[in-house]
Amino acid sequence: MSKDKQPIFRVIFLNQGQVYEIYARHIFQSELWGFLEIEELVFGERSQMLVDPSEEKLKNQFEGVNRSFIPAHAIVRIDEVERVGQAKISEAKGGSGNVMHFPMPPGAGQ
Repeated sequence: MSKDKQPIFRVIFLNQGQVYEIYARHIFQSELWGFLEIEELVFGERSQMLVDPSEEKLKNQFEGVNRSFIPAHAIVRIDEVERVGQAKISEAKGGSGNVMHFPMPPGAGQ
């Protein structure tokens, strides 16, 4: 990546049983303890004839958002990438193998 080009980050995180994959220009540790700040969301160009409903849903959901705070425990992965890919929402698959869910107090999940 050239020095004069702003980096682009792919951020993958979990939200309400879904996996979000978004692209942003700036990410950093928030002053709010336990959160990551994501600014300047980037979506793919509309040069394609086909419109992905998942990306359109993301655009509508983040329309007018200047900064988003994502809980650090929800982050799956962050990559610095060469170019913007397809932003999408997909269903989180169950069966996490040997990963155990964080214990919650009785009644907290209701």
